[in-house]
Amino acid sequence: MAGPLSHIRVLDLSRVLAAPWTGQNLADLGAEVIKIERPQKGDDSRAFGPPWLKDASGAETGESAYFACANRGKKSVTINLSSPEGQRIVRELAAQSDVLLENYKFGDLARYGLGYEDLKKVNPRLIYCSVTGFGQTGPYRDRPGYDFMIQGMGGLMSITGERDELPGGGPQKAGIPIADIMTGMYATIAVCAALAHRAETGAGQHLDLALLDSQVAVLANQGANYLATGVAPPRLGNAHPNIVPYQTFKTADGDVILACGNDNLFRKFCDVGSCQHLATDPRFATNGKRVENRAELTALLNEIFLRRSTRDWVAALEAAGVPNGPINSLEQVFQEPQAVARGLRIEMQHPLAGSISLIRSPMRFSETPIEHTVPPPLLGQHTEEILRSMLGRSDEDIAKLRSDGAI
Repeated sequence: MAGPLSHIRVLDLSRVLAAPWTGQNLADLGAEVIKIERPQKGDDSRAFGPPWLKDASGAETGESAYFACANRGKKSVTINLSSPEGQRIVRELAAQSDVLLENYKFGDLARYGLGYEDLKKVNPRLIYCSVTGFGQTGPYRDRPGYDFMIQGMGGLMSITGERDELPGGGPQKAGIPIADIMTGMYATIAVCAALAHRAETGAGQHLDLALLDSQVAVLANQGANYLATGVAPPRLGNAHPNIVPYQTFKTADGDVILACGNDNLFRKFCDVGSCQHLATDPRFATNGKRVENRAELTALLNEIFLRRSTRDWVAALEAAGVPNGPINSLEQVFQEPQAVARGLRIEMQHPLAGSISLIRSPMRFSETPIEHTVPPPLLGQHTEEILRSMLGRSDEDIAKLRSDGAI
């Protein structure tokens, strides 16, 4: 069964993570994604190792795990964009594509005649998606943008990390490049929306996605808390700014997460913890009061949780219907029965490494299921295939392009 975007062709001129994540999402959804890379070096993330993928003998292949995480489902074509002939090839490919993804600095592709206004002339139906650090407008548009700096500038690190007054307190970035990934997700939504608009009107358009915009957007409730009060929320470690108790607690042998999203769940927890008096204590009877008296309640709960093991707490709270969970290592994540049942770890056949493990797309469709069949490509693996099948280039043409350094 073909995926929901099996009728769509994407020309992916992006590299590293934010826009490549968009391209991988579209590939997962069934689109044909042609990834344009620099000859010899390719996407910068090909060099982001170790770790490297290993073959059946355990030998390193030189293919980075980082590159593999964002480029399955794509075909790799190497083109020198500084070459006039390379630029002509990209224009020809764009003329036959539905979507173009790029994350060059503002104005860079226009210098090569590959900006939106240039390609709109050869394909008015083209959806041209630009992903940059700061967008196509504003005083920072010429600046490069990287995930780490955007997490800081966009406010995430001001609310992430242990409380300042506690050991280890201070700003922390997320454990994954969340600004890149969320921008890639927003870009995916934007592309799909633009495709829906084009289906009605026949018109393409330019999409302007920025890491800073996306990071600020996902401040969500914390951003709304600030806008409602004018007071910047502090770092709270693993505590929740608006719900208590909704945090981690140390047990007799580890840690457990307790998530009491309402007063009824708190009462159920108190039954499990043999501390029913806390549910009727005026300081803690409602969530609002628990937030006001967070420190007092947390000190009491810290003592209670130390009385039992993590496994005991998880089993007892689960039986009572109180949301909770252990803090898994990645090894434990992929051993979770639910993760196994949902097939979150997939195996693909890689040209050099043989069978490799990747993470399944979380998108599920009843009528157009996603199938992971195309592994992350080798650099330039599909150059000749695409030049022949899409542009009708002969063996002689391709040989000349190589000798001229265009591909």
